[in-house]
Amino acid sequence: MNIEQFKSEHTPTDSNETFQLENSYTLDVAVDGTLMAKAGSMIAYTGDLSFTGQATPEGGITGFIKEAATNEGTPVMTVEGHGHVYLADNEKKVQVLELEADDAVTVNGEDVLAFESQINYEIDKMDSLAGAFAGGFTNVYLEGPGYVALTTHADPLVMTPPVTTDPSATVAWSGTTPDVEVNKNLSDMIGQESGERFQMNFTGTDGFVVVQPYEEFA
Repeated sequence: MNIEQFKSEHTPTDSNETFQLENSYTLDVAVDGTLMAKAGSMIAYTGDLSFTGQATPEGGITGFIKEAATNEGTPVMTVEGHGHVYLADNEKKVQVLELEADDAVTVNGEDVLAFESQINYEIDKMDSLAGAFAGGFTNVYLEGPGYVALTTHADPLVMTPPVTTDPSATVAWSGTTPDVEVNKNLSDMIGQESGERFQMNFTGTDGFVVVQPYEEFA
């Protein structure tokens, strides 16, 4: 294709939608006030925006999300002003959810890309998974109304409980709460611990569970 065709095919969409996918891997957020986003996820922006990195854990998610694999902080930045910010995370696919006032979703801390400032949030750590992941398994409870963007390696699979999942492949869940179980049959494989011996068991018949074809913390 020539230059004009290339520009036309890949020019950002002219829209004021709050959260909009420019492609499978890039999120366009129309910022009018404040946005929370994963630090390091900004690839471009237009307009009058400022970026403030949060460096202390005291502020919860505005401080940082604990990275379960390394027990190091994953910083979160505040985006303020008016304009468009383009976000991406290591070629992971971006999934956009619009939460109503009575909607909530829990997301693996590593997979939170961005959410609107009016979203209520709470950070939790599943210490029962400390044997599989250093520091446990950190997740973020997000309650609407508002937009939330999460990321997945390749295309996700959305399942209805009852279902048992590998924590490393579990991205998010809603309307159900997991119990951590240990599969003793997988506790000793060639003299090594297997991450899959820890399993998340989602019971009931309500809600949904999101998994991806990739083990995040393998």
